[in-house]
Amino acid sequence: MSGTFIISGLIAASVVWAIALYNRLVRKKNMVEEGWSGIDVQLKRRSNLIPNLVETVKGYKVHEKDVLENVTTLRAQSMNAEKPGEKGAAEGLLGAALGRLFAVAENYPDLKASQNFIELQDSLREVEDQIQLARRYYNGAVRDLNILVESFPSNIIANMFKFIEAEFFELEDPDECAVPGVSFD
Repeated sequence: MSGTFIISGLIAASVVWAIALYNRLVRKKNMVEEGWSGIDVQLKRRSNLIPNLVETVKGYKVHEKDVLENVTTLRAQSMNAEKPGEKGAAEGLLGAALGRLFAVAENYPDLKASQNFIELQDSLREVEDQIQLARRYYNGAVRDLNILVESFPSNIIANMFKFIEAEFFELEDPDECAVPGVSFD
């Protein structure tokens, strides 16, 4: 009789343990989805600012057509990318192109002084900061989910219920990841 209670207790404990692990996996998966949503919102905000920036610069340029077309093309690629890896690669290229666009603006003192251009530049800077915050949150949530999906014994429950590892949102442009050199010469 006591053996039956022990076996019943072990079975009940195993079921409670499996339910708890399943719920942790669901919570981590939802945190990843929430994190991706935050990144997506900020990337859309940036994409919506880019046409205004391009139009502002168009009024001051004559021979900068290639830079403007490149920004427009990369914006479209970024908006069409779906997976975090694709989005990261496209966003890295778009960020570099925006850097070139701002470098072009340096050649036009009237443009640099334009209130509209300054406001757009400030808005983009703010969005870039928000993207970095959202990216950190998302990658932290991905890390936590992936650890749970890969670790024993939670990987047993993860495999049973088809939980998979999530993809990190990383910049593909090596220039974006490079540490700038500092010289005091």
